[in-house]
Amino acid sequence: MSEIHKSGYVHMFGNPNVGKSSIVQAICGEKLAIISERPQTTRHRIFVIYNDERHQAVFSDAPGLIREPMYKLQERMNSLVYSGLRDADLILLCTTPDEAVDEEKLKVITKIPIPAFLVINKIDLYNDLFVNNSIKKWTDVHSFKQVIKVSALTKQGIDVLKNSVLELLPEGPAYFPKDELSDRQEKFFVSELIRETIFESYHDEIPYSSEVQVVEFKETTKDAKPFAKIHVYIFVERDSQKAIILGHEGKSIKELGIKSRQKIESFLGYSVYLDLQVKTEKNWRNNPDILKKFGY
Repeated sequence: MSEIHKSGYVHMFGNPNVGKSSIVQAICGEKLAIISERPQTTRHRIFVIYNDERHQAVFSDAPGLIREPMYKLQERMNSLVYSGLRDADLILLCTTPDEAVDEEKLKVITKIPIPAFLVINKIDLYNDLFVNNSIKKWTDVHSFKQVIKVSALTKQGIDVLKNSVLELLPEGPAYFPKDELSDRQEKFFVSELIRETIFESYHDEIPYSSEVQVVEFKETTKDAKPFAKIHVYIFVERDSQKAIILGHEGKSIKELGIKSRQKIESFLGYSVYLDLQVKTEKNWRNNPDILKKFGY
């Protein structure tokens, strides 16, 4: 008799910057999303897939909920937060010990007949009493299937969370081939690595007003080894932002290119030629046609 196989969709639900992507990375062992201390870095819904012989857990890593969206881009991001709830087999409501109880999110998960875990992240930053008091505030107003304390940074509690998730998955076949790590193609992750580097390299509004589009990804060989030529447009909203991205005599974009290329080569496992160009697309975050063109 063959062993039972379990599979299902796990939706990450929570505010920006509570560490949803970091938790998924800690469970799956792969970095497939931007991870930054700055909020609102995740813009797309990404499926990150955990596989073993008897399980396939498809983690839906969506943007955090923005309470007062200022742009149509943020409205589109918010729609992704809720779309993942409809096809989920399990919800992980992620928070941190210093966050207040979120009654809006509790109302959402109460209306949906799907089991929900409360996942308290960043417990390495707080004492046990503070963490436990935070948990009590949540559990006093809602009955969760399970409450799990974790630190995505130190991996504390991650195995407990992973095993609890796998145990609760319904019986079923794998939805994706077992060797796949995500539903996204390499081209998408190249753009995300560049956007992550922009968040690391620039300040204030520059990262939020920037969009990265890979316009050419051509795989070939060089010296009998895999090689890729990658051409990228970085869009910003104002000419003044373009000047900042470029820097004096192009110094800033050269440094951006070097750092991005190193990340891309590490991710792909082979050398690349990376060409970055900056273009101004005025008010793109509020233009529905441009947002659609950019994949939002």
